[in-house]
Amino acid sequence: MEVCTVGGFEEVGKNMTAVKIGDDVFIFDIGLYIPGIVELQEEHVLEYTNRFKQKARGPQQYSEKKLRDYGAIPNDLILDKLGWRSKVRAIFISHAHLDHVGGLPYLAKRYPGVSIYGTPFTMKVLEAVLEDEKIRINNPLKTVQSDSTHIIKGKSENYNVDFIHTTHSTIHCAFIALHTREGIFFYGMDLKFDNYPTLGRPPNYKKLEEIGRKGVKALVIDALYSKTEEKPGGEKIAQHMLEDAISKMRGRNSAFFLTTFSSHIERLNNVIKFAEKTGREIVFLGRSLSKYVEAAAKANACPFKNKVKLIKYAKQRESFLRNLEKNRGRYFIVCTGHQAEENSIMDRIVRGNTPFHFREGDHVIFSSSVIPVTENILARKKLDDKLRRIGVKIQTNVHVHGHGSRDDMRELIRMLRPRHVVPAHGSLQQETPLIELAEELGYKFRETSHLSSNGKVLKF
Repeated sequence: MEVCTVGGFEEVGKNMTAVKIGDDVFIFDIGLYIPGIVELQEEHVLEYTNRFKQKARGPQQYSEKKLRDYGAIPNDLILDKLGWRSKVRAIFISHAHLDHVGGLPYLAKRYPGVSIYGTPFTMKVLEAVLEDEKIRINNPLKTVQSDSTHIIKGKSENYNVDFIHTTHSTIHCAFIALHTREGIFFYGMDLKFDNYPTLGRPPNYKKLEEIGRKGVKALVIDALYSKTEEKPGGEKIAQHMLEDAISKMRGRNSAFFLTTFSSHIERLNNVIKFAEKTGREIVFLGRSLSKYVEAAAKANACPFKNKVKLIKYAKQRESFLRNLEKNRGRYFIVCTGHQAEENSIMDRIVRGNTPFHFREGDHVIFSSSVIPVTENILARKKLDDKLRRIGVKIQTNVHVHGHGSRDDMRELIRMLRPRHVVPAHGSLQQETPLIELAEELGYKFRETSHLSSNGKVLKF
């Protein structure tokens, strides 16, 4: 078993791993990298590539080459050097976040005719991104259910692949287990065990233990918060935080705003439960919110679709905001902009670029944490300061994050009992504590636990 750690082993983003058994290669995730963003749900691919347009000033701003030049996609050219590209038999996508699926539209053509497998919401998000970017690919798109097994025909053998249901900060997430003659390769991305989710089922522990008994040869594991021992709260905690925050919104003629991650369907479902109690009409403002909600609805996974009004086009938006300025007490608005992203709805309003203006006594809830990088910290501080100067009542960090702690990693390793452990989904600094955890569990660095880098090949 050979594992090429293509991307996501030196940074948070552009996740991609390739596994070779005999003459067969399988790809796990092809994600985007947007510097400074840990959770990429909010960022729209088009908005990202538009930044290149300003820099490139040429007709090829959406090209694979430009994305490579800016380090936005995994450097899968290593697969050409290894002679692996022509041997790719399938591409598996773990979930719908853009750091796992966002690079696929730009690289799929390098793997002509190779089937792409993912769960319903993941595939609907991929289709939406392809449509937004006006990209056509000739790869068959195969939608699979969580907790299902599929046979992939290879040249060396036929392979069983399990998509195992797990929890994270979006829906229809799956761990992927590739069964081979060399043992099982297990792709454990992204990792957070929520035993009491408010939408969907808990992780399938029974299947994880069964796979552990069969024999896992190599585990690639999300190590982003491997330094943190304390478990993050589950979504039930966020639900209580939301109920408390929304109950504090007061004022018959005050505007009520909330901003959160667009792809966090479970969070949005909880927002709706408590927003309804205000008696106001609920409106979702922003193109990325509409994209993810529509994808969830197409995947039959959006219980609140008929309870909200989606507004995504510029003219509709301007008309609504004019109306909101006159009827501030009529609506509860969920919008983009929790990281103070440039040109998000929140950013435009605060900069005075819309017909609606915040006033003293209005309310804004940030159902998110500030991503801890300089760019985001400064942008949010500036935004929060402006809102407070106006007299807007803001509530921040009404949120639990979507990546598991060291304890979740310990639990997964104990269930799977892999022979080899490879941390991923972070910088060297973020991945190193996982090596220390592995040592605690009896693994030896460089023998059975391995720090990798982008483009490196590990042989097991």
